[in-house]
Amino acid sequence: MQLRRLAPAKVNLFLHVGPLRADGYHPVCSLATFADVGDVVRLSPAAEMGFAVEGRFAEALAGETDNLVTRARDLLLAGRAGTPPFYLTLEKLLPIAAGLGGGSSDAATAMRLIAQVLKLEDAQALEVIARRLGADALMCLEAQPVLAQGRGDDLTAPPPFPYLPAVLVNPLKPSPTGAVYRAYDDAGAAGNADLPAWPEVLPTAEAVAEFLASCRNDLEAPAITLQPAIADVLAGLRSRPETKLARMSGSGATCFAICADDMARDQLAAAVSAARPGWWVRPCTFAGNQRSN
Repeated sequence: MQLRRLAPAKVNLFLHVGPLRADGYHPVCSLATFADVGDVVRLSPAAEMGFAVEGRFAEALAGETDNLVTRARDLLLAGRAGTPPFYLTLEKLLPIAAGLGGGSSDAATAMRLIAQVLKLEDAQALEVIARRLGADALMCLEAQPVLAQGRGDDLTAPPPFPYLPAVLVNPLKPSPTGAVYRAYDDAGAAGNADLPAWPEVLPTAEAVAEFLASCRNDLEAPAITLQPAIADVLAGLRSRPETKLARMSGSGATCFAICADDMARDQLAAAVSAARPGWWVRPCTFAGNQRSN
């Protein structure tokens, strides 16, 4: 029987970044959540172990010898003799180098599928492997709203906020993380990993947007210097009446807009798609953690 699972896009609603430390890491403070769009990972019984990539953006990964999905698989299966062979297929639907944690989410999702097949219930063992793959992989294991601090792997539950109607837009121009961080350092690394003062109540998407307006993405400016198309995306989103807040996610080039409701979200996505048919545009919903009454 084939298993199938969404590897959701990770979105940084804000990303505060401090200067490079002696240990080679930048301290961060980020509120991350997950969209209901992303890549898809499938697991099927097979005669021997295998892995393939398909989908719209598969070609960009052609020839890649160190995919995070296969690395996660091999780490999880290490020392588990007699595991029945299976075939993993990654349907790559998110743009590459897009600031959406795609590779980490793919790896975390593959781990969840493999654990399901092997009936592995040791959550701590999965977390240990995810940490070896990077801070993003760790938060992608749960794929729930999270406040990330330190090196990005100090994870805590954020104060409550609602689900958010949103639009993701990528100009289909890559924005490699390493290059953006180097540009940030070269420009003086003027940000810091400060924790913003959180309102007691964030009842609506408009309230969330108002709070986020006091926050920032410290990588936005250096990313724009390397990839000016990001500025075009932000300008296009911010010019629309449906947009309550527009910001770049992660190290780019994907940007997001938060809208008041689903109707405004769909109107915004349609307008951007019509105006810029060469861009990747996806209406979606960002996960919240606010309990319903």
